[in-house]
Amino acid sequence: MADDNGNVLESLSPGAVRRIHLVGVGGTGMGSFAGMLKAAGYDVTGSDENVYPPMSDMLRHWGIPVLTPYRPENLDEARPDLVIIGNVIRRVNPEATAVRERRLPQMSFPAALGSLFLERSHSIVVAGTHGKTTTSSLMAHVLVEAGKDPSFLVGGVTRNYSGNYRVGKGPHFVVEGDEYDTAYFDKGSKFLHYRPRTAILTSVEFDHADIFRDLPHYEATFDKFVRLVPTDGRLAVCAAYPNAVRLAQACPGQVVTYVAREGAQADYTPRNLQFGPEGARFEVLEHGELLGTVVLPMSGLHNVENTLGVIAAARGLGLSFEEIAKGLASFGGVKRRQEVRGEIGGILVVDDFAHHPTAVRETISGIHQRYPERRLWAIFEPRSNTSRRNIHQEEYTHAFTGATRASLKVPERHDKVPTGEELDVPRVVEALRAQGIAAEFSSDVPALVEQVARESQPGDVLLVMSNGAFGGFIDKLLAALRTRMGEE
Repeated sequence: MADDNGNVLESLSPGAVRRIHLVGVGGTGMGSFAGMLKAAGYDVTGSDENVYPPMSDMLRHWGIPVLTPYRPENLDEARPDLVIIGNVIRRVNPEATAVRERRLPQMSFPAALGSLFLERSHSIVVAGTHGKTTTSSLMAHVLVEAGKDPSFLVGGVTRNYSGNYRVGKGPHFVVEGDEYDTAYFDKGSKFLHYRPRTAILTSVEFDHADIFRDLPHYEATFDKFVRLVPTDGRLAVCAAYPNAVRLAQACPGQVVTYVAREGAQADYTPRNLQFGPEGARFEVLEHGELLGTVVLPMSGLHNVENTLGVIAAARGLGLSFEEIAKGLASFGGVKRRQEVRGEIGGILVVDDFAHHPTAVRETISGIHQRYPERRLWAIFEPRSNTSRRNIHQEEYTHAFTGATRASLKVPERHDKVPTGEELDVPRVVEALRAQGIAAEFSSDVPALVEQVARESQPGDVLLVMSNGAFGGFIDKLLAALRTRMGEE
């Protein structure tokens, strides 16, 4: 049943498992998976070094005991049939060590999701460098609104459901397919465990420089992924990324293409595309034939593209265009994706997760299209392991088109970024100024908050982009704006 690491090799019968213990339960993904397991009827416990709100509150609400800190004795208290190891857990972790020594069955989170849920479902996996969370959330919502009662597990909090998972009784399970590695004992990508029968490949651009050497190494894991789709399955691939289309050729199933460029050569394209404060409106062409008109409460070509990917996949599942359009029109979005956090004194504050230069560029473009008459001030923290590096130095200098002003945070020194390979933020700022964009940089979050709060004007849109907490920038900014406007 297990190898020398105590790892379950392939799959596990759900009937053989009743009690499940998660090591590293305080993380967003692991904590949400613990909630899903509990909702599915398992007895669930978890452990972590420390657990903080909001995850600590959520676990308490779900009735999941959390044992702290990590220690072998936690396994005596939990008495698990299966231990799930989070990908932040290292081999030397005391509980991970005890699991191996006791030869307890263990799995990674992706392997357990695949074995306990996806093996008996029609797995719909959304993969790609960009847009995974929005696209998978949108796909799940379309299925819910169509009455298909799907399950889903995605990487962000969907505003329609106030959470990132759902346990349904229908055959479909939508999962966000992350290409990051799986566990200390499994360095393959998470999505290789997800058994895709339907898949959406949104994009392929080099990312995660801490675990992938270069673009060919990165592309190789997507090559493995597309080959998992069975002959009776469907892969929808975005034609805006020729390398993604090339990789899709290895898929054994049906391959369909989509792109947001009007008049382009693809199976699914838009026509008469319009943007406004309410989002996007466009007609959908399927193999050149008109399906109907979509009203989408999101803006930006990238979200139009994500939507077309959902339409392409949903049509393969047998949904009518009317069913699809109904779900699209009622989609509430995902937290931290073009999320309006507040408007104070006519100053609008928007939060977004963008960090890769393509995501930064498309997010700025989408916000500019939604609020074309307002001055756009982009505030960006390069925080991910890739954005901290100079791999995309040149791309960042062209990522802020559409912004009137840009403020960049200089990232702190990080031990995963080799000396001499750091992103040169002052050089990016210099290049932006040469393009006519008022730009500055700072390494101090409170000083940046104070500057933005002081110098922003009524009518401005303040777009804050980071894949982390940014030192609490948005909450501090909103508080500073309220003080300035006399609202407190």
